[in-house]
Amino acid sequence: MIVDLRSDTVTKPTPGMMEAMMSAKVGDDVFGEDETINELEEKAAKIFGKEAGIFCPSGTMTNQIGIKCFTQPLDELIADQTSHVYRYEGGGIAFNSSVSTRLLYGERGIITAGMIEPEINAINDHYPRTSLVVLENTVNKGGGSCYTLEQIKPIAELCKAKGLKLHLDGARIFNAVTKTGDKAADYGKYFDGISVCLSKGLGAPVGSVFLADKETIKYARRLRKVFGGGMRQAGFLAAAGIYALDHHIERLSIDHAHAQILADALAKCPWVSNVLPADTNLVLFDTVEPTSTVLQKLAEHGIKALSTGPNRIRFVLHLDVHADQVEHVVKTLSVI
Repeated sequence: MIVDLRSDTVTKPTPGMMEAMMSAKVGDDVFGEDETINELEEKAAKIFGKEAGIFCPSGTMTNQIGIKCFTQPLDELIADQTSHVYRYEGGGIAFNSSVSTRLLYGERGIITAGMIEPEINAINDHYPRTSLVVLENTVNKGGGSCYTLEQIKPIAELCKAKGLKLHLDGARIFNAVTKTGDKAADYGKYFDGISVCLSKGLGAPVGSVFLADKETIKYARRLRKVFGGGMRQAGFLAAAGIYALDHHIERLSIDHAHAQILADALAKCPWVSNVLPADTNLVLFDTVEPTSTVLQKLAEHGIKALSTGPNRIRFVLHLDVHADQVEHVVKTLSVI
């Protein structure tokens, strides 16, 4: 038995998703003529209460487009030090937008208005202009920790009062709303831009959507072209995103339950020194032995995982990990 816990990006399209992809109506999206892409963009925008959206190949592209839409060269953005936009997007903030980054140290990646306000620069020729705050929900490096709308609201109010834009890296946003019970449609009230990934917890093979007002999306289309993200008959991919939004959101609670089972099992292992709370579908834990040793032992039992530090390993639950596989992992953890 092979159990792939490396990421929720390793999933394969389900039979229903494949059928939707193969029957999609397509056209040239650069000309705005791909019906399925247009449908996906409108659907995603409606879900989150935004005016419009643009389909892109990756969450990195939607985040980088969002940052460039909301900043100018010599500006500065504020984000947590664990944030994906800072750590895992190839230095794109500096390269694509010529913007510096002010890093905060939140609790498992969760930052607050009280932390942000003192870091907003005064208007002074010596300082970069603070123009943007970026939040991540859920927080990858935080072990799937997530913001509630009650936590987001004061940040949004601060940004509005200070004239800052607020962008959401919603790589696993549906995991967050599944956990909190918040309404996705309410997010549009607080964020100027929202990046929604379709290829993580939702199981689509490719793609993310950037959501904002119509004028921002008009500019985003130009940026997507410049970034090399203009696509032609990509409705086959967009159809997978539509199917995922229609069929794979409600089942996310299964992944959360599986994550909790593994977290509970890990907490009983003498070779595990710490397990972060399993709020959603990610489980981060620290090992007494080097992670390379533990990963090798897991691999011998058909279990794939990733190291995220010298003594930290990540398990990610997803739609291709079933109850019997979770049981196999639990049994393995007790004997390695």
